[in-house]
Amino acid sequence: MPRTAAEYREQLKALLPPGIAFPREPGTRLEDLLDGMAQELARIDARGERLIIEANPLSTSELLADWERVAGLPDNCAGTLETTLQGRRNTLISKLTATGGQNPAYFIEVARALGYEVTISEFRPFRAGLSQAGDPLTSGDWVHTWRINAHETTVIAFRAGLSAAGEPLRTWGNDTLECKIDQLKPAHTIVLYGYGAIEIQQAYLLSDRLWHYANFILPEDIG
Repeated sequence: MPRTAAEYREQLKALLPPGIAFPREPGTRLEDLLDGMAQELARIDARGERLIIEANPLSTSELLADWERVAGLPDNCAGTLETTLQGRRNTLISKLTATGGQNPAYFIEVARALGYEVTISEFRPFRAGLSQAGDPLTSGDWVHTWRINAHETTVIAFRAGLSAAGEPLRTWGNDTLECKIDQLKPAHTIVLYGYGAIEIQQAYLLSDRLWHYANFILPEDIG
């Protein structure tokens, strides 16, 4: 924790040589001089403390532009969400922590780092003996196709300590998601995007729980 100007003033007083030529009482011109020096020392100390925060890309704000320069940002995937401080940090962290991968967990994490909550659906090709009558004939190009299920609209809300003064209270958009996933996906695969699919999945799970409750739990309670 940085020292205050008052603490620096007392340290400077302690360094003065003894004698009546260097009075230590409050209200003297010497104390005013030391107080001015102490305020500058305290300011430099506070700036040094701030440098520790700026050295972390998770908390940087003043050096964010320099971090972006090092990471090669903004790139051609920069979109609506990157107009906010949170969005720019999310993109920076995603770029710095990207290790590469081809499994669903990797792409879910990439989307999460950008501020998107997604799930992934993979299409199993129709196979005699494994598939059943009525299953979709997901053969041909479907073997190499997968789908990103995302919210219809992703919103980043203004948050004290994470957002900057003058930013809108809410920012929304999905443009960055498609660009980044298309940029990182295996070249031989085809990615589909299902916006609103998560809401549909959640509604289905809720209706399934209600059906289960109405048909099994509730009758037992009544009995």
